[in-house]
Amino acid sequence: MVGNRFADNHLPIMSQNSAPIGVFDSGVGGLTVLRELYRQLPYESVIYFGDTARLPYGTRSQAQILQFVREILNWMVQQGAKMVIMACNTSSALALEVVRSEFNIPILGLILPGARAAVQQGQRIGVIATPATAASNAYRQAILEVAPSARVWQVGCPEFVPLIEQNRLDDPYTVSVAQEYLEPLLQRQIDTLIYGCTHYPYLAPILQRILPQSVKRIDPAIHVVAAAAQELDLLGLKNLRPPVPTRFCVSGNPQPFIQLAAQWLGYAPIVETITLPALVPQPAQLEAVE
Repeated sequence: MVGNRFADNHLPIMSQNSAPIGVFDSGVGGLTVLRELYRQLPYESVIYFGDTARLPYGTRSQAQILQFVREILNWMVQQGAKMVIMACNTSSALALEVVRSEFNIPILGLILPGARAAVQQGQRIGVIATPATAASNAYRQAILEVAPSARVWQVGCPEFVPLIEQNRLDDPYTVSVAQEYLEPLLQRQIDTLIYGCTHYPYLAPILQRILPQSVKRIDPAIHVVAAAAQELDLLGLKNLRPPVPTRFCVSGNPQPFIQLAAQWLGYAPIVETITLPALVPQPAQLEAVE
């Protein structure tokens, strides 16, 4: 679908290294990945895209998610990204394997890094995720591939992302919803909990009050950025110069995003509103999701 921009453009090595990493999510959830990039890879420049006009992703079909992801990746390549991190578990679960064969840049997802981290902590693993991620069984499959003896329970949490995007973290209703979602996992006596959505670390204070202290909590954002660092080393693409400021783009109204980002990043970003170029699905792509 998209040619290898490094091979096609014959860019000098330094230009490749200084190219940005693309990060995308349906909204502000991917900012948890961005914060990890700032911490672990402070010299990397970043383009962040929030598909706010189409959130939440977690109740979408696989065909819709694939179309959204292809449009975003196509745009990211046009912006010169040298690597893309899917800072969205739903996209990672439903689209990663398909689009990796269509785009000739490294594309990283959250599922496998999160699964590997979880099995290092426990064997009775709970996953809270969007309904689409939970229904895909992506975390269960990844965990069992790494540790076949592990036990895995997944809970779809349709209300979490809208509540977080509406900045209702202090709302008693959010606490009651969290208690309802966690109860089946508590009954299973889990020893490890995976945040199966990049929005969920924002709920950490609430979840910490509900969970026993013995339950380890896994944030895949930490581990996908560690994987990105390894990939950049392997490909010789780490940037060694000072980065340019992060470019923030959204597909919807930028104001809610700016307000939440300011709260969670500690500064109010300048945010562009962009319209993604629409891609017409090819017959082979349609067959892939049937």
